[in-house]
Amino acid sequence: MPPPQAIDAVTQSPTATAATTTTTTTTNPIVEPAEVEPSHRHGHGQGHGQELELQPMTAPIDPAGDNGAGVGAGDRDGDGDRDRDGAGAPLLEAPRSPPPRYSEQFGEREGDGFGYGYGDVVGTRTGLLGGGWFIWALTCSAGISGLLFGYDTGVISSTLVSIGSDLSNRNLTTLDKSLITSCTSLFALIASPLAGILGDKLGRKPVILIADVLFVLGALWQAAATEVGGMIVGRSLVGLAVGGASLITPLYISELSPPEIRGRLVTMLSLFVTGGQVVAYVFGWMLSTTHAGWRWMVGLGALPGIIQLSILLFLPETPRWLVRASKTAEAKRVLAKIYGQSTTRTADQIVRAIELEIIAEDEESDTDANGPPKPRGRTSTFLLRLLPHSGTWTTLFRTPGTRRALTIACLLQGLQQLCGFNSLMYFSATIFSLLSFSSPTLTSLSVAITNFLFTVLAFSLIDRLGRRAILLATIPIMTTALLLCAIAFSLFTPPTSAPDSDTSASSARPAEQTATAALIAPLLILASLTIYTAAYASGIGTIPWQQSELFPLRVRALGSALATATNWAANFVVGLTFLPLMEWVSPGWTFVVYAVVCAAGEAAVWGVYPEMSGLGLEEVGGLLREGWGVEESVRGFRDRGR
Repeated sequence: MPPPQAIDAVTQSPTATAATTTTTTTTNPIVEPAEVEPSHRHGHGQGHGQELELQPMTAPIDPAGDNGAGVGAGDRDGDGDRDRDGAGAPLLEAPRSPPPRYSEQFGEREGDGFGYGYGDVVGTRTGLLGGGWFIWALTCSAGISGLLFGYDTGVISSTLVSIGSDLSNRNLTTLDKSLITSCTSLFALIASPLAGILGDKLGRKPVILIADVLFVLGALWQAAATEVGGMIVGRSLVGLAVGGASLITPLYISELSPPEIRGRLVTMLSLFVTGGQVVAYVFGWMLSTTHAGWRWMVGLGALPGIIQLSILLFLPETPRWLVRASKTAEAKRVLAKIYGQSTTRTADQIVRAIELEIIAEDEESDTDANGPPKPRGRTSTFLLRLLPHSGTWTTLFRTPGTRRALTIACLLQGLQQLCGFNSLMYFSATIFSLLSFSSPTLTSLSVAITNFLFTVLAFSLIDRLGRRAILLATIPIMTTALLLCAIAFSLFTPPTSAPDSDTSASSARPAEQTATAALIAPLLILASLTIYTAAYASGIGTIPWQQSELFPLRVRALGSALATATNWAANFVVGLTFLPLMEWVSPGWTFVVYAVVCAAGEAAVWGVYPEMSGLGLEEVGGLLREGWGVEESVRGFRDRGR
């Protein structure tokens, strides 16, 4: 076998904007790269990392990842060292050609690296935020969808205690309130998988635009409603908008984001959601004493939708969708703006990596695990995602690793809703009215602010402490707070009926209520719910939306859609049953039910959820291929932290 060729060394000029390459000749088969600013390079590739049989190199290789030609060129963690390829084997020589088939695992993080690698010089010292102004502007613009979702979640709480007899000339019944609240979740459940289909066919941005139109129509319809049925129709339109935006907006942000800040950018969406809830409670409090103020509350939800509609007309489509749609030149222009490079080298490398990723995706999607190859082409691949017996569905449900990934994603999304938090968001003003607070909407605002502040905390800690560790620490706090809340409700006898306006309910309190219980129990409930909210926002409120890192590329959209549908299905159940449970089994036992769900969730997370912080996507797939990988992942996370 001929001896391997020498490997190029890369030098980094302190004033240059891109690396320059110089070739050295040596008899040593491996030449380590020259000293490079660690944060100025990383391998950016999609880890189709089979363990390849190495062949003699036919061309010089650049190990530092400048021109992306080099095997093992990826620097996964930005420390300046060459890391392993997708299969975990150090590649020192290049194969003569790509393998005929790719491995099961697909990566999409820095340093996952194609086996025959595509590196790029895009890393920068990012700090807590990092990235250029363009990508943060894109994220904030797209994040308005999250603000709309949060506003809708928060505003219905104030609306329900302010409507009075404005709808159908009568007070709202428990069934009316449950239907008005839960219909949004039901239609979001319907819309979320359809949004994934339209997002693949039309693009990510058009789906967000459609969602904005529905947001505006739904808000105005609610404001003009005179019957309970009309209010339900308006809420259903908002549900369609929320369902589409909740799936597509994280995908839009993720596909536009540089790898080194992708997690923080996606988490930004949760900040917009909680911020929207705070805004909703502020408006609810300000308008609570205004005649027909609830119409202004719901109608103002149209304003952010109109703003986002205007902004999105000037924002780009995601590079990955553009490449799939054969709009390569436009994709390169978008990437050049995102990465801020003075040359087209980075854009060319990333586009090439996306093209190879799509080839592998189509190849896997075109072949059913139990059947002959399907016809090639973009249309057939799109249709395959809809067919119940397609290779994509078969892979998701029959392949052990992807089946475990789906189980974890659905577990976390279901737990996020079944723990009862959104019942607090939907009905907090109703709860605090029962507890005789003079301004229940203002009291609810304190809970919303807590939710926002601790989401900010999660934004800064999620990668540092680890997802699994945060969940295991916060879920017991939620359980304890819910039990304290249940005990406090057992000491407090609620009024026989809830007030219909934002005023005190003291007149409706039974005479046998003791003065001490009437004073202490509401404060204990408020404190317990605040602690519960803080723990929720720090953990289960944010972490489930990192679900895309669980799935390999070819089933990522489908797996994420099913997990999101699980979220909305559970949300629908909670919204529909909370008030009836409060009446049928008492408020105290209702919170005991949620505490039991949290305790069961803690046991499930302990048993099946691996620590994925700091792992490449192909490494997550490797963990789940043979089992849940919990112990291995925890050891690895500790080792990486040393």
